[in-house]
Formats: sequence, C-alpha cells, structure tokens
Amino acid sequence: MSLKSVFLSALRSITLPAVPLQTSRIHTSACWRKAEDRKEMLASLPAKDEGTVGEKTVDIDTLINRKAKFFPDASTATTLFNGTPFNELPICNIRVSPNNTIISVTDHKGVLRLIRSCGIEGFKNTRKGTNIAAQATAVTISGKAIELGWKTVRVKVRGLGPGRMSAIKGLQMGGLNIVSITDNTHVSFNPPRPRKQRSL
Repeated sequence: MSLKSVFLSALRSITLPAVPLQTSRIHTSACWRKAEDRKEMLASLPAKDEGTVGEKTVDIDTLINRKAKFFPDASTATTLFNGTPFNELPICNIRVSPNNTIISVTDHKGVLRLIRSCGIEGFKNTRKGTNIAAQATAVTISGKAIELGWKTVRVKVRGLGPGRMSAIKGLQMGGLNIVSITDNTHVSFNPPRPRKQRSL
C-alpha cells in the first residue's frame, strides 16, 4: 500500500461527533456580501482597452499650427496680458536647491519687491527642501504680490530640487495668473570631477 492510500483510509475512519443544530450558529452573510461587493466592483470597472481598436490618426502639421501661439515670436514683447505688455509684467524668480526653495518677485526692471524662502515660512532642517514647503512658500508670496496689485506674472525657475513644480503650482493656488515659465537652470559643460569610488 502506498502512503497516499494509507492516509486516505485513516481519514475515512475518523468519525466526528454529531453537533446539535440548535447550538451551532453559522453566519455566512458577510462572506456572501464580500463576494457581491467584489462582483459589483468588477462590473463597474471600465472595459479593457483592445489595443489598436478605434485608433485615431493625428495630423501633426495642424496640431503645430494650432499651438503656434504658445511659442514666443517678435511680437510677444508687446502682446497685452490683462492690459499690460509682456515685457512690463512682474517677474517671479524661483531658486530651487535640494535643501531649500527661495522665491522672489521683482518688477519688470529687476528691482526686488518681495522675497520668501521655506526657512522664513517656518520649515526647519530637512523639511525646507520638500515640495510641501515650496508650495506653502509660493502660496504666501502670491498673496503678498496680489496685495501689491500684481495679478499676472512671468515665472523664471532656476536650479534642481523637489520644489520646482510645487512652487509653480503654489503660485497658481495663491491666485496669480502665470503667463510664461522660463527655465534658467545653469548647465555646466565642464563639471567638476566626481569623487573617487569609496573602497570597502
């Protein structure tokens, strides 16, 4: 006899004591409800994408012509935004580093009017370099800029860090209308040598 047949015969010989039906209370409604909820959830999911079925063709030339107004040209400097020419709009400079985010607002001539940083906002140590700190700083400085009467601004971003996009989003949340975003990050074509590999 094999081990499997011995095991099966031993299982058959085991008799369980009879349990009276009045004392056993089995609740199965929760299990059925979970199954029904899962079925409803699966039924509400969108249909699977069938790949190339219903694929759309896009004419690139018309798309570029339609978006041509977003690119600067010779007349951009005199274009009016809320009644102000583009070259007379105030400039919001965002200086981003891995450890901090500094936001300053200047007039069109470059004269500094407002400045805030994550440290001034009350964030300390490593929290200064987070995207939440950058967003909070941007919301505060946008409120101060609106008090000065500036509603439409240009944005110049410089540096790399977690607060780049969050600061721009914070300016929008604060109520400023952003007309253009310029990236002024310095690119070094002769960077310093990296440190030699650590020997373990």
